[in-house]
Amino acid sequence: MATTGMQLLGLVLSLVGWVGGFLVCSVPLWRVTAFIGNNIVTAQIIWEGLWMTCIVQSTGQIQCKVYDSLLALPSDMQAARGLTVLSVLLCGLALALGVVGVKCTKCIGQNSLKARIARISGFLFGIAGFLYLVPICWTAHSIIRDFYDPHVAAPHKRELGPALYLGWGASALLLIGGSLLYAGSSPPGIPGSPTFSSDSSPRRGPAAQVKGYV
Repeated sequence: MATTGMQLLGLVLSLVGWVGGFLVCSVPLWRVTAFIGNNIVTAQIIWEGLWMTCIVQSTGQIQCKVYDSLLALPSDMQAARGLTVLSVLLCGLALALGVVGVKCTKCIGQNSLKARIARISGFLFGIAGFLYLVPICWTAHSIIRDFYDPHVAAPHKRELGPALYLGWGASALLLIGGSLLYAGSSPPGIPGSPTFSSDSSPRRGPAAQVKGYV
């Protein structure tokens, strides 16, 4: 049976995860300058994101530039672009289905159909959370690998940016919210199948009982 509280909790968590994922996709804070060796004191800090790179001067001035070529980007960043955009769109579709399918709305009168739509919404939220998780972990692996690679010069080493931590949180919210929405939307039964109860057997009325003794 559908549980309204679990459905709403799952939908709210998924909505927060969607907003967090949108911020992850847009902010240029996936990679930041690593302060190591002689690079501890620097006049500028470099921020790198999916769509642009920014240079923060010591005076506080920020200059950002959109990437000129998609093909010039590393493979992990190209994959991250596609997966995060797909995840954002998938969350939008899942949210629309979730609003229609939750028990407290009246968009659809048939409860079994509403439950199935809500379960599809929860499943899509879970897929979206996984799609966020893949590029986040892939990018983090690339950053850590290059950081400990002795062949990479110190000025080119990067550290994990705040967007990656936000991405992990958004993925967790989407996975948890989608699971709650799916688990709280169990269909009441297969349409068309009879439902029997313990007291559903036919009973004889008083007239029928009297007729048996005549």
